[in-house]
Amino acid sequence: MNTCEALVSNDKADWLPLWRGYLEFYKAKESPETTEITFGRLTSDSEPMGGFMVRSPTGKALGIVHWIQHRSCWTVGDYCYLQDLYVSPEARNAGIGRQLIERVYLLASSRQCSRVHWLTHETNTEAMKLYDRIAERSGFLQYRKLL
Repeated sequence: MNTCEALVSNDKADWLPLWRGYLEFYKAKESPETTEITFGRLTSDSEPMGGFMVRSPTGKALGIVHWIQHRSCWTVGDYCYLQDLYVSPEARNAGIGRQLIERVYLLASSRQCSRVHWLTHETNTEAMKLYDRIAERSGFLQYRKLL
């Protein structure tokens, strides 16, 4: 049976190919410095963020998810932003994405968060089939200005 555990500092070698796969999927590039800082933040006890990794029974890393806990003006409880979710291509359609999302749900609930929310690209139709089963579409569109 697959396991889903919190990312720790010695997971970097297994995390990095999944992170790169995620960036490639979205045609994004990050500098080595940003990648280094990101992994440090994800595995630090002093940051309001973290991640989980699913491994096969043999220990092979199959998927990752990152989360960020943040305040809201609309609720007393914080929100939990599920920022990045990636399952290796050979492990897709095996319930790993759902396992990762549900692990974030458990974390957010244990921290008394009011909601878990995330974004996906409109072309990510395969993942949206899962999202439509386990969450609600908010109807909001994202606008942004890169600085």
